Amino acid sequence: MEIRTASIHDLDAIAHVEAQCFPPAEAADRPSIQRRLSAFPDRFWLLWEDDTLVSFVNGMLTDSADLADEMYENASLHAPDGAWQMIFGVDTIPAYRCQGRAENLLRHVIDQCKRENRRGIVLTCKEHLLHYYGKFGFQNEGISQSVHGNVRWYQMRLTF
Repeated sequence: MEIRTASIHDLDAIAHVEAQCFPPAEAADRPSIQRRLSAFPDRFWLLWEDDTLVSFVNGMLTDSADLADEMYENASLHAPDGAWQMIFGVDTIPAYRCQGRAENLLRHVIDQCKRENRRGIVLTCKEHLLHYYGKFGFQNEGISQSVHGNVRWYQMRLTF
C-alpha cells in the first residue's frame, strides 16, 4: 500500500475511480478532475495497491468556513494558504470497501492538515455516512446548503 499525492499523469486512474464511486449526477467528470489536478495536485491523496488506485481523497484549501457548490467546479477558488481543507470526495472502489483503506487515507489527510496548522476539515456527506465520519471526530452541522447532484447533503466539520 502506498499513499502519495497526485500528478496530472494520474488523471485517467482518478477519473476511473470517481466514475465507480458516484452516480453521474454527483461524480466529477474528467475535465473537472483535470482542472482540480492542475490547480491543487497536492490536495489529492491517492492510495495505491500495486498498480491499482483503490482510494483517493481530494479537495481544495480555502479561508471560507463552509463548502459551497461553486468550489467543485471553480478550481481557481483554491487558496494554497487557506485555513480550511475542503473535502470533495472520499472515493474507494467497491471491491476494496469496508477493509480500512479509506480510514487509513482519511487519517493520513487529517494528520497532514494538523501538521500544516489548518483550522480543520469540512466535508459533506449523505445521511447514512454521518456515523462513519463521526468516528474521526467530524461534527454534524446539519443539512448543507449544497444541492450538488440534487442530493441532500450534511455538512461535517473537524476542527483542530
